[in-house]
Amino acid sequence: MVVRVLDAVLDLLVPPRCAGCGGRGALVCPRCAAELTAAPRRHVPDAPPEGLPECWAAAGYDGVARRVLIAYKERGRTALGAALGACLARALTHLQVEGPLVLVPVPSTRRSRRAKGHDPVRRVAEVAARRLRAGGLQVTVAPVLRPARKVADQAGLTSAQRAANLAGAFTSRPVPRGRVVLVDDVITTGATLAEAARALRAAGAEADCAVTVAATRKRVPVMRHARRSQFR
Repeated sequence: MVVRVLDAVLDLLVPPRCAGCGGRGALVCPRCAAELTAAPRRHVPDAPPEGLPECWAAAGYDGVARRVLIAYKERGRTALGAALGACLARALTHLQVEGPLVLVPVPSTRRSRRAKGHDPVRRVAEVAARRLRAGGLQVTVAPVLRPARKVADQAGLTSAQRAANLAGAFTSRPVPRGRVVLVDDVITTGATLAEAARALRAAGAEADCAVTVAATRKRVPVMRHARRSQFR
């Protein structure tokens, strides 16, 4: 916690290093910002869970996007929320999602919010909404989703295990009228977004689209080459 606070203070007092490449002079340099705000790509997990909305991601979860997200979420560099919010806003603009829009952020766990002092995804969604409103769109952020129970750490779980781990994990309050778009930082198997969409449907709302900053790359199966027979 102390390290995260010191990092945030240093961002204000000394010339910052780019969270994407390490260069001096900006929280996110123009070259890294361009990578974050590239045209979004549709992401379809290898075994998409039932009820998963159409998902779009601005970048792969590697390189610049991964480094910026880790600095933002794990190292207390909360000022990076501006760059990540711009990333989401640009992705929504590319998709030409018609308003009025209702951005529903996937919530962090209570433990995570206490540790970080804020909800990272909600903060990014609010930045994106402000940028879109400045462009003339009607956009609201509706933090209606709530954790309904504790879940296990997702790291290392298969797609099926993640789906089972998250089943019934969220509940939702009523959602304002408008085109509902789920927002998250990273999509891996899609289990979290599918569960969030289920909770929204139970509350009477439909989210047919989700936008994230990044998506994990699909694993490419390694092909084992058959040994050639050797004739003498």
